[in-house]
Amino acid sequence: MTTPRLFIVIPCYNEQEVLPITAPMFLEKLNSLARDGKISEDSRVLFVNDGSKDKTWEIISDLAKQDEHYIGISQSRNRGHQNAVLAGLMEAKDKCDITISIDCDGQDDINAMDEMVDAYLDGCQVVYGVRSSRETDTFFKRATAQGFYKFLAMMGAEVVYNHADYRLISSRVLQEFANFKEVNLFLRGMIPLVGFKSTSVSYSRAERLAGESHYPLKKMIALAVDGITSLSVKPLRLITGFGVFVAFVSFIGVLWAIITAILGRTVAGWASTTCIVCFVSGVQLICLGIIGEYIGKIYMETKQRPRYIISERTWEQD
Repeated sequence: MTTPRLFIVIPCYNEQEVLPITAPMFLEKLNSLARDGKISEDSRVLFVNDGSKDKTWEIISDLAKQDEHYIGISQSRNRGHQNAVLAGLMEAKDKCDITISIDCDGQDDINAMDEMVDAYLDGCQVVYGVRSSRETDTFFKRATAQGFYKFLAMMGAEVVYNHADYRLISSRVLQEFANFKEVNLFLRGMIPLVGFKSTSVSYSRAERLAGESHYPLKKMIALAVDGITSLSVKPLRLITGFGVFVAFVSFIGVLWAIITAILGRTVAGWASTTCIVCFVSGVQLICLGIIGEYIGKIYMETKQRPRYIISERTWEQD
């Protein structure tokens, strides 16, 4: 096997504080892998500017001028983390042999890249970075994150436990992945669907080196909803089953009402009627909400809008 060319794909959104710190770390890791003969010397660090409002793109442009190993692309507007990662992967798939996607904040251990590349050289086409522990998280974040993965699995979404978007993917896999045309992206659930030989590498996650997290609870919940509705129809089957159960209970209630009426044991009362109406109405609204979420996804998919638009590339600048 020839020495593979690696592109480290790094999505960036308002990262002007942390980028000057982590960019040299990524470059040093790239050079270290090249010195060890694991990757080609013409490998690159590819930054993806996700419509940042600060000086992120200016910093990326300056880095590209300082060292040819730094390159960058900029989206025409902010489209979200998943779209930014996808843009970088699709930009890199025809220019390299392998990609490693990693966040810009320095929390993911870059030394795990050595094991990822080793696994690729041993024949794996996809290598997932999996957190060995969540000691650096708060109790609330740790509980919600672990519940998030378990709930996804329970809902039928195929995900790797404690894996986010730190992974190695070969260009061969990316060529096949390019055939997935979903607009609603949940990469950590879509990549396993492609198949090919894969493995996992464990690593410890550190504190963010600078700046603030761009993934608050609200975005995590939205990501969870996207993951479930994009990869599984189990919620629809659950509400169908629940609807059958409610209908069965209601049928028994009707029989009970008829029998008590025939026996002359009926007593006028509004409380029981109100409770039943409220319960059934609540169930109907929840079911309609779940169905509406799926219909909304279908609506967005049928539009077939572009998932990303690249407005600038560092190598095309004067």
